[in-house]
Parts: sequence; C-alpha cells; structure tokens
Amino acid sequence: MSGHEELMTRRLSLRRPTAGDLDAVLAIHRDPATCVHNPSDALTSRAEAEERYARWDALWQVRGYGYWTVRERGASPVLGFCGVKRMDLAGRPVLNLFYRFAPAAWGRGFATEAATAVVAWSVSAVPELPLIARVRPENLPSQHVALRAGLRRAEHLDGPGYDGYDWIYASNLPGGR
Repeated sequence: MSGHEELMTRRLSLRRPTAGDLDAVLAIHRDPATCVHNPSDALTSRAEAEERYARWDALWQVRGYGYWTVRERGASPVLGFCGVKRMDLAGRPVLNLFYRFAPAAWGRGFATEAATAVVAWSVSAVPELPLIARVRPENLPSQHVALRAGLRRAEHLDGPGYDGYDWIYASNLPGGR
C-alpha cells in the first residue's frame, strides 16, 4: 500500500476501501439512523452499494486519495468510513471531509479520532486546498466531530446543500478565515 492508502491512529486503522467492504458500505448506508441528516446518501440495495464503492474507488484512482474504511486496530468489523473528496464550494476548490459510522460505534470517539487523522493527513498531503465539513445545523454530534478534529465555523460559507442548509466548518482557508 502507498502511504496514502493506510492511516493509523492509536486505536484505528484507516484503509482504502476494497470490494470486500461492500457489505459494510450497504449496512452503514442502509441504516436509517446514519443518513437521517443526509437522506440522499441512503442506500437500499447491493447494486447501489456497488455503485457507491465504484465512485469511491474512482476517486482513489484519479486523485490518489479518497475515503478510508475505518476499523479498530486488529479487528475486522468495519466501524465506518472517513475521508475527503475534492469539490467546489463558493466557486473555489476544497476538500470535503466525510465521516459516517455505524450506530454501534457512536459515542466512543471513533469518528473524532478518524476525522482528526484525516485532517492531519490532508493538511500535509494536500496543503493547497482548504478543508471543509458540511454539517446540518441540527446535527450536533457531527458539529462536535468537526470542531474536535480542528475545523472552525466558517459562517460566511454557509448555504444550501444537497439535503438542506449546510453549516460550514473549515481549516486552511485563504486569508485565515
């Protein structure tokens, strides 16, 4: 694996997803609790999970980075997914931080630990791009993850998103904002 395909934290292993992760992609994105704030991300079939994995894999092939599958070190069950993808926000290229975890993993600090590792990686590996997280105003746990991972509110970038109004959390914005 290249240096970008695996990240390690004290408790977690983040690895580039493989086709073997399809069941976890479907299970996590099929659970109504995981997509309550982002209903357009919900999956209902294996075919949809295959298509989602294919998009994630294409990101890796084009950019050399993307979303990682998150597991506890030495354990096999997938806890969730965390990573970045390039997108445009307010007419400028940014990296969008993504994290989604199975409800069984909630409340144990895994999302914060994974997001912190991805933020550190992105600042080092892709320093030319600001990093943002798009969070629904009512999604307090996701807001806490973004803040604990080192992002700050960037109200001037808030606006409509795919599934509702997005509050923006950011780091490495030009001009220090």
